[in-house]
Amino acid sequence: MSEPEVAAFLRDARKLQLGTINPDGTPHMVTMFYALVDGRIVFWTYGKAQKTRNMERDPRVSCLIETGEDYSELRGVLVYGTARLIDAPEEVLEAGMAITGRMAGAEAAGELRDYVEITARKRVAYSVEATRVVSWDHRKMAAPASA
Repeated sequence: MSEPEVAAFLRDARKLQLGTINPDGTPHMVTMFYALVDGRIVFWTYGKAQKTRNMERDPRVSCLIETGEDYSELRGVLVYGTARLIDAPEEVLEAGMAITGRMAGAEAAGELRDYVEITARKRVAYSVEATRVVSWDHRKMAAPASA
């Protein structure tokens, strides 16, 4: 995909598969809802979650966003990067509101602000600084010639 196509794909998707590294070196994969803030992937999680402990020890992450059921429909973006901790309460709340707004819509997010504020007390957020981006769009593959 071109850079504008990657940006649109990330803008339109709502969840990603987050890969972190467990203490024994095995991958830890979880689904996360995310937002884009200043073009970067931002997500939040509980401060005591396994992924949080993993990123404290080793901030390298991978974020897979993909769609499609049939092979010819597969599209995806894989962002390799470094997770940067966001723990200032107002910034965690900002990340939570951005994610909630993406999930519920801006108007509903405003109505959920009290809930987000309460939830934010137990959470931290992360911003992903991309080091490498890989993408694919199988819809662009040439159709096989018919016999």
